[in-house]
Amino acid sequence: MKNTPMTPDQIRKSAPSVYTDRPAGNVSKHYSYISTEKVMNDMQSLGWNVVDAQEIKARKSKGYQKHLLVFSNPEIQIEGSDGDVVFPRILLTNSHDGKNAFTFTAGLFRLICSNGLVISDEEFGSMKIRHMGYDFETLRSTINEMVEKLPLTVECMNKLKSKQMTWDEKEKFALEAIGLRIDPKTQTISIAELLEPTRKEDQGDDLWSIYNVVQEKLIHGMYNYANGEKVRKSRPIKNFQQNMKVNSDLYKLALQYA
Repeated sequence: MKNTPMTPDQIRKSAPSVYTDRPAGNVSKHYSYISTEKVMNDMQSLGWNVVDAQEIKARKSKGYQKHLLVFSNPEIQIEGSDGDVVFPRILLTNSHDGKNAFTFTAGLFRLICSNGLVISDEEFGSMKIRHMGYDFETLRSTINEMVEKLPLTVECMNKLKSKQMTWDEKEKFALEAIGLRIDPKTQTISIAELLEPTRKEDQGDDLWSIYNVVQEKLIHGMYNYANGEKVRKSRPIKNFQQNMKVNSDLYKLALQYA
């Protein structure tokens, strides 16, 4: 996950469908085209710049497929008392094939590692805009509402930091977490390996540290698993839809332990 604004050329190269200027030919007559490029420009006028752009692979709907833009505002950040710096993110997903609503989701990006995002619809806020119309004031109020919820995200982060975990709790959390990527009944991994920190900043028995260790390994495929007698290396998650789902589900799991 990047932390510097992308240029229009970089966005076009990563997700050409962002710049599609019309809907697919088979959409409903009730469908109202919303230009992702226009919303992107409106977001930039509100101080939010694109730091990541992706699109799903598609054959039939190429050029109209679901795509993702991740926005960051350099003036908004959360600094923990322990020096941990977290940047709020706003994730925009859209498509021009009539299959997806226009969606905003809030998340958090941790500076000291490349885990990706902490995503929680319930805690940080989300909004869907149906393809029946769009206006700038709706966008402005949506973004302002998400920014107003930032104190809640700090509260959630502190809640995870204050929870100290026993080894049994860590083991149970890791076992439930790995189930988001593999079937623990048929595939096995070393729980100790999954819980082993990769950097000194994540050493500790608090839930926030453990969450970040497990999240990084799940997202980037930093673990081996056994399927029968064969030991395989896990692959990193590259599909942004799966990435968002695993991140969201993992955070919900962590809150259960907090």
